[in-house]
Amino acid sequence: MQAAKMVITGPFSSGKTEFIGAVSEIDVVSTERKITSSAEQIKETTTVAMDFGRITVGDDLVLYLFGTPGQRRFDFMWDILSQGMLGFVVMVDSTKPETFREAKRILETFEGYASTPYVVAANKQDMEDAWEPEDLRIILRLRPEVKILPCVATDKETVKNVLLELLYSILEELDKEESAQHN
Repeated sequence: MQAAKMVITGPFSSGKTEFIGAVSEIDVVSTERKITSSAEQIKETTTVAMDFGRITVGDDLVLYLFGTPGQRRFDFMWDILSQGMLGFVVMVDSTKPETFREAKRILETFEGYASTPYVVAANKQDMEDAWEPEDLRIILRLRPEVKILPCVATDKETVKNVLLELLYSILEELDKEESAQHN
C-alpha cells in the first residue's frame, strides 16, 4: 500500500476543513478552537494546528490529507505540514475577492517550501456571486499550466475531482523524473 501526503491550504474560511470532511473515510481529526475575538465573525471556530483526513484510492493507494490553519498567526504550522508532501491544493473562496491576495501569498509560500505539483480549487462555485475559475486565474496570475478547478467543498464529487487532478499531476511529475533518470 502506497501512501501520499497532500496538503490543503488557503486563507481563513476558504473551505479547507469542509473539503477534507467531504471525502475523508475517517472522522476528520481537527484542531478547531472557538474564536475569541470580538470582531465581526464569519464563523465560530478556526483551525489552530491542522485537520487530518484519509481517503483510500483503489487497492494500493492511500491519500493523507493535511489541512493547514488559514490565519496568519498560525502560519508557523505551514512549514511543518508541508514536509514530505507530494502535492498541495490551494483553496480559494470564489465569493470573497478580499481574500484573493492572501490566497496568492499562501500559494507562493507553499511553492517556496517544495517544488511539488499543486492545483487551485475555486470553492463555492454553487454560489451566485462566485468568480469564474478562469477569472480567478487572471487575478491570481496563475501560469497557464496550473490547474484551477471548480469546487464546492461540501460536495464529495467536486472534491474528489480536485484530488484526482492533483494526483494526476503528481504521477505526471514522477514519470518525468523517472524518464530523466533513464536518460
